[in-house]
Formats: sequence, C-alpha cells, structure tokens
Amino acid sequence: MSNENLETKRWGIAAAAVVIQLCLGTVYAWSVFKMPLMNMHGWDGKTVQYTFMLLMLIIGLAAAFGGTLVDKKGPRFVATIGGILFGIGTLVAGYADQVGSIALLYLGFGMIAALGNGFGYVTPIATLIRWFPDKRGLVTGLAVMGFGAGAFFMGKIAPAMIASFKEVDAAGKVISSGVAMTWYIWGVIFLILVTGAAQLFKDPPKGWLPAGFKPAASSVSAADSFMFGEAVKRPQWWMLWAMLCLNVSAGLGLISQHSPLAQDVYRKTMGLLGDLTPEQVAVVAAAGGTVVAVAAIFNGLGRLFWAKISDNIGRRMVFMIMFASQAVIYLLVAMGYISNYYLFIVVSCYLLACYGGGFATMPAFAADAFGPAYIGKVYGFMLTAWSAAGIIGPFVFEAFKPQALYIAAILLVVGFFIALVYKPPKGKKA
Repeated sequence: MSNENLETKRWGIAAAAVVIQLCLGTVYAWSVFKMPLMNMHGWDGKTVQYTFMLLMLIIGLAAAFGGTLVDKKGPRFVATIGGILFGIGTLVAGYADQVGSIALLYLGFGMIAALGNGFGYVTPIATLIRWFPDKRGLVTGLAVMGFGAGAFFMGKIAPAMIASFKEVDAAGKVISSGVAMTWYIWGVIFLILVTGAAQLFKDPPKGWLPAGFKPAASSVSAADSFMFGEAVKRPQWWMLWAMLCLNVSAGLGLISQHSPLAQDVYRKTMGLLGDLTPEQVAVVAAAGGTVVAVAAIFNGLGRLFWAKISDNIGRRMVFMIMFASQAVIYLLVAMGYISNYYLFIVVSCYLLACYGGGFATMPAFAADAFGPAYIGKVYGFMLTAWSAAGIIGPFVFEAFKPQALYIAAILLVVGFFIALVYKPPKGKKA
C-alpha cells in the first residue's frame, strides 16, 4: 500500500477510535443514574457508589490485560471483544434495575461493562501511538477526547430518557425508574457502534513512518523500545503511574458526586431550601445534569488541548501546571469561595479539563520515555493507576465529604512534586 493510502487509512482509524471512545466515555455520566436508583430501590449512597468504584477498578485492570492482548492478538480482536462486553454489561445493568438487584448491577455495570470498557479504551490509544509518531500528543488527545465527551451526550440525553420511561401507579408510587429502559437502548447502541468501528483497526506495516518524519532525539525509537519487564524496573515508570493515579483520584472523586454536588450548589444559589415540590425536584435534577454535561465537554476538549500543548511545552510541564492549578481550585471550593452555581460550572469545566488532560497526555509521556513497540503492555499496565484511583477518589468523596476537597488538594500537591523531580530514563544499557 502506498504511503498516501496509509495516510488516509490512519486518519480513518483515528475517526473509528473517536466513535469507540465516545461510547465508552458515557460511563462518566454515572452520577445522573445514581439518584434515580437510590430513590427507586431504597439503596443508600455508599451501596450505589460501590458500582462506580468497582467499574473504575475493573476498567484499569482490564486495560492492563487488554494492552497485552493488543500486542499479541492485534487491535481489531481486542476492540471487538470490548464492544461486545460493554454492550452486554449495559443490558445486564438495565435488567438489574428492572428486578431491583444490586448484585446484578455490580455484575453488569461494575464488571462485565467495565471489562469491555477497559479493552476498548486501551486499544485505540496503543494503535494510534503506532500510526502517529509525528503527532503523538495530538492524536491520543483526539481519541480520548471522545471518551471525555461521551459523558456530555449521556448527561444531556439520559435524564430526559429516564424521566420519559419512568412509570407511576394510580397511587403515585414509582414502579419503574426509567433507568432500565434507558440502559437497554444504550446497550444495543454500544453493541452496534463499538464492534462496528473496531473492524477498521489494524497495526501499521512494520517499520513504517509518515513521509518526511524523523523521530526526535529525546524520544525512544521503536527499535530501542523498553519491554514491559525493562520499563517497570525503572523508577520513571512508577513516577508516571503515581502522577496518573493522583490526577485521576481527584477527578474521579468529583465525577462520582458531580450531579449531587451541583444540585446542592444550585439549591443554595436559588434559595430552594427545605422540602421541594415535584416540579422543583425536576428542575434541580436537570441543573445537576447540566453541570455534568457541560463539564463533560471540557473533559473532552481538555484532553485535546493539554495533549496538543504537551507536544510544544513538554509532558512534564503540562502535568506540573495541571497539578498546581487544580490544587488551588479545590482549596477555594473547600473554603467556600466558590458557592455560586454558575461559577461552580466554570470551575467544574476546568477541573474536568485537567482530569481529561492527564489521560490524554500520559500515553505520549509513556511512549516518549519507553518507546512505542511495546506500548500496549507498558501503558496498559500503567492504567492500573486508574483502578487504584477508582477506589481512592470515589471513596474519599463519599466517606469523608466534609474534608474530601482538602484531601483532593493534598493529592494534587504530591503529584506536583513528583512531576517536578521527574527526569527521563536513560537508555536500556545505561
């Protein structure tokens, strides 16, 4: 195949990657499902929150295993399996709501869908890093931008779907939350779109480089790439792991409680104190969903913005800026300086942009440090940081609500100092 045809092919793969990530990223709108599930079944916040914690844990572990499979079986196989599992898991989650089984919710959304999500998430990243050595930050940012933006569509569409499918009996008792039917519809959509887009995935020919491209001296070439066993012995691998974990912990903590937090700020801003009428409850819920949806746009845009900036000012500098600025903002929120609903939207947008920026910048960071040849496994296992963060962040924000924002700020300060002292690894023989 000519170089011109390969150029067209790689952009087609990039487009397919965005479609997949848009579907997978809908899990970030989890908070819009939380209250309907609690109200319908009488489950408390922690019981429902365990679903999201399990989801994040399994996604990271699945991404690690999926990255190994990408290196061995190829991207099309892994992405297809991911699409099937993600769709089926969402359907099982819908049935869990229908029958009122928290165990089935854990199994469907927390495990089966999470396995598919992890497989589907790591595959486009590993594949695009190989196809785009000349635009490594930009293209990984473009791909995971879709993951961040997926919550926008779910955050705007799901509340209306839940409300329209909600059923009430003659006595006014809710007999169907509307969540089940919403998940049934989306499960089918995921099965079609993710598995369909996966069929376009393929690795580039061995040794292929874009026309006119010469790798930078500071980056590790494919020929000199570190295998996973070599990379994990370097302190730099663990430093990158820790930086990703700390950034994601703060972001996931916020995401896990985003809609309820936004609703609380909205009520205070609008003076809606005490018991609310059904109409006011709907307005407040919509206000929470709006914050989730709008911030999700910036979760996506931040991934593209910070990844592109990292091509110019460096990955380390991007992380230092994100850690420092987020720490200050979390402290301001914790101290009550950001109590207006509309200001909270602005702050949420920036925090989610930084959260997404960490995910977008880290794959290129890892490839620069350890090379692209084994990046599926090298970066895939680095995503176990996502698993750890999936427990740390949501747990802190649920169990330590009064102090959670302060704790998030501390985590980010630690991340700043790790980024400050980071230096690239020397060659494998050094």
